[in-house]
Amino acid sequence: MMRDKLANAMKEAMKAKEARRLSTVRLIQTAIKDRDIANRGVGKDAVSDDDILQILQKMIKQREESAKIYDEGGRSELADQEREEIAIIRGFMPEQMSDEQVVEACKAVIAEIGAQGLRDMGKCISLLKERYAGQMDFARASAIVKDLLK
Repeated sequence: MMRDKLANAMKEAMKAKEARRLSTVRLIQTAIKDRDIANRGVGKDAVSDDDILQILQKMIKQREESAKIYDEGGRSELADQEREEIAIIRGFMPEQMSDEQVVEACKAVIAEIGAQGLRDMGKCISLLKERYAGQMDFARASAIVKDLLK
């Protein structure tokens, strides 16, 4: 389903002559193909939609770091390019949960599995990743779970 969405976005970007959008969609598709090839090498199936969401999250994180570095180096035009790509990539992801929703989801998972301390943190995060892939920043969720389990 995500692959179809990306293919259609690429066609639309070509027709509309949107160079930035086209190049960003091509980067996404290349990252997915690279992961497919890596999976084939170890006997796994092609990437699923959840895997694609993880790839997109990783691409966003990389671009945020690059934009920060460009800003610090006084290269605002390159930082702006990175931010444009972030906006395009986010367009393919489900809507992100608000901070309050993330806290509530973390509390619900902790209560559901009966987490007692930091040793149960991994179980909580894996359940959150399973249920909310692409909908929250798991680094932030991890910090919230850690605070709740202290």
